[in-house]
Amino acid sequence: MAAAQSGSATTQPKSAMSTAASDSVITARVKASFVNDARLKGADISVSTVNGIVILHGSAPTSDARGTAGYIAQSTAGVGGVNNNIQTPSMANNLEKNTKQAVKKTERVVSDSWITTKVKSALLANSITKGLKISVSTTNHVVTLSGAIYTQEAIDRAMSLALQIQGVASVNADGLTIVSN
Repeated sequence: MAAAQSGSATTQPKSAMSTAASDSVITARVKASFVNDARLKGADISVSTVNGIVILHGSAPTSDARGTAGYIAQSTAGVGGVNNNIQTPSMANNLEKNTKQAVKKTERVVSDSWITTKVKSALLANSITKGLKISVSTTNHVVTLSGAIYTQEAIDRAMSLALQIQGVASVNADGLTIVSN
């Protein structure tokens, strides 16, 4: 009986070692297949195998790439199953990113429009610049003034008024020229 127990104890480790060796071979085959497949470009996938079951972790750029990795693993000789735990960017994350970019762009346009309106209002309300034909435009919070002005004081006042508006980064008054009455 002792011999039988000893024999079965010896057989068990050989079976575990054999399984471990075949798991290592399966893992190596799957990894090699991934390296040679252009559809998995940009993927970061780790592979492990336990008792013939391939476990995939990491990330893939698309759900198609995730599916391709699972298919390749399943098609590899000796694989008994696949646990595909690969993560992909969700459409919700992409939508959120696109929405944030659109909001940022819209905020800038709205802010530039708002700044232009506020500068024009300030120029019309001021006794020195009222009635002068000053064109105002704003791009990326930079106000550009242009037109014909009668005095340097009017140019200085127009620039000062524009700089006082919230959100104005700078004022370009190169387009303002002094002309005689």
